[in-house]
Amino acid sequence: MDRAATSEELDQIEQRIDAWLEEQLATNPVVAAIDRDESDERRWFVRLRGEQKDTFTIWFTLRQRTLHYETYVMPAPEENFERFYEHLLRRNLKLFGAAFAIGPENAVFLVGQLPIDAIDEGELDRILGSLFTYVEQFFRPALHIGFESHFAR
Repeated sequence: MDRAATSEELDQIEQRIDAWLEEQLATNPVVAAIDRDESDERRWFVRLRGEQKDTFTIWFTLRQRTLHYETYVMPAPEENFERFYEHLLRRNLKLFGAAFAIGPENAVFLVGQLPIDAIDEGELDRILGSLFTYVEQFFRPALHIGFESHFAR
């Protein structure tokens, strides 16, 4: 969609996302909780149960042209900066629909976006599954690089 969605179109997409999230909460064992932003923003917080990282949250934000999604992966590294960021940049080559990024306070996030006309259950499943997999695969190796001295004890 090249133009901004109308309020009515956004309402319909919001209802579709709400229904999908309710289904995920009821049937997907990794989905621990779902909350909505209290402001006027169309934003959802989906808390997941992980194995490598105990819990993490994916934020979905519906905008006029895109569905933005992101998850906090870890704080800024304390050491081995060059090796740490090289590791993440090389991992970006293997990711689909998301990329590692530096956010507030230099924390590491996974971020992506999808055009609103592409939002359907299959794409929402792909996003949720991909971000879950990426965090599970790359959290622990990055942690060991960026906080190496904590593990040497």
